[in-house]
Amino acid sequence: MIRVLVVDDEALIRTGFTHILNAADDIEVVAAVPGGQAVRTVRELLPDVVLLDIRMPDVDGLTILADLRGMPHAPVVAMLTTFDADEYVATALRSGAAGFLLKDTDPEQLPHLVRTLAKGGTVLSSKVTRLVVDGYLDHSVREPSAVRLTGRLTERERAVLVLMAQGLANTDIGERLHLSTGTVKGHVTNVLGKLQVSSRLQAALIAERAGLLAPSQDEPSRNERSQDERSRDEPLRNEPPQDEPSQGEGSR
Repeated sequence: MIRVLVVDDEALIRTGFTHILNAADDIEVVAAVPGGQAVRTVRELLPDVVLLDIRMPDVDGLTILADLRGMPHAPVVAMLTTFDADEYVATALRSGAAGFLLKDTDPEQLPHLVRTLAKGGTVLSSKVTRLVVDGYLDHSVREPSAVRLTGRLTERERAVLVLMAQGLANTDIGERLHLSTGTVKGHVTNVLGKLQVSSRLQAALIAERAGLLAPSQDEPSRNERSQDERSRDEPLRNEPPQDEPSQGEGSR
């Protein structure tokens, strides 16, 4: 049985998540509490997975995340947000969050995502994946370790990695590169193996840190874009989620 703690300042969200997850035979919501009770409840009930609101009026979700990650037997923590353009995305992931989910995630997907988290996988809304690699992380600094890892990839595998990092599902990658879905899955498996990671999210972060996703010099930075430009980009950033979530083995 997977023991889950839901932490959110809104009672409606706590009730909704509890109802959805308790309907699964292998998941039990042991408690649903506001932010101020999160750390104490984790110490008392020792949940396997914590779904944690990143923005709460009484306490900052990132502060709670840091406290939970510092525990001897820290639970797996996935952050919840109402907005796909939450500026805390990169900070939460760098602080040890195992995923980042929108509160309007398809209810049918929630139990599957919790199971993935409990197995040590990483889950991320496809819209959030796009944002992680398109402006929230620092493109200007290349990490030598990431450069060495991506150097193991073939040219085709690097192309697949870049599209993975943009949040594309295998079928979409195949259309872009004129490959069958089965061939793409094989490349994805090779990419994850060579990068020594288990999820598409982790691979995307390595690609970013290796400089594979750096914008061209002529492209304005996210902060330099005008509001009108952001508005024109909105349809792209809010494309429908793909069938294959960004996570571990299940999305290969």
